[in-house]
Amino acid sequence: MASSIEKLLSTAKVLAKKYHTLTGKPLGITGEVAEFTAFKLLKLKPVEARQPGYDATRPSTGEKIQIKGRCLPKGSSKGGRLGTIQLNKPWDTVVLVLMDKDFEVLSIYEAKREAIKKALMAPGSKARNVRGALAISKFKAIGKQIWPILKKSKRIIIQ
Repeated sequence: MASSIEKLLSTAKVLAKKYHTLTGKPLGITGEVAEFTAFKLLKLKPVEARQPGYDATRPSTGEKIQIKGRCLPKGSSKGGRLGTIQLNKPWDTVVLVLMDKDFEVLSIYEAKREAIKKALMAPGSKARNVRGALAISKFKAIGKQIWPILKKSKRIIIQ
């Protein structure tokens, strides 16, 4: 079934790009592409559609995972905001799938509930405090990159 979904999403990506070229507007497949990609790359188990608060579970821990997806404008690595993150719903962690304009995954970040709650409750931003919308740059700052996995390079200091 996964290969059938992958083929279907591949076709949808082509249609979405054509639609955007013709209208200047997105077709609205970002969330579905992000979810399927997260399931596949991170080996997550999807939950029933429209589950309040989360989209998948991590089989190894049982964590409830909310998945967000964003396409970034060309040359940008941080612009925009995530959709609403509701603190009154059950979830343990949020995964953010960042894609290019062609819906190809650039990177995936993860942030835990406590870090997100602290960021959303911080005074100062109506978008954060009222709508539960974090800036992508803030999410990246409080989370960690989980795909691709970056290996820390050893710094060599020459004196």
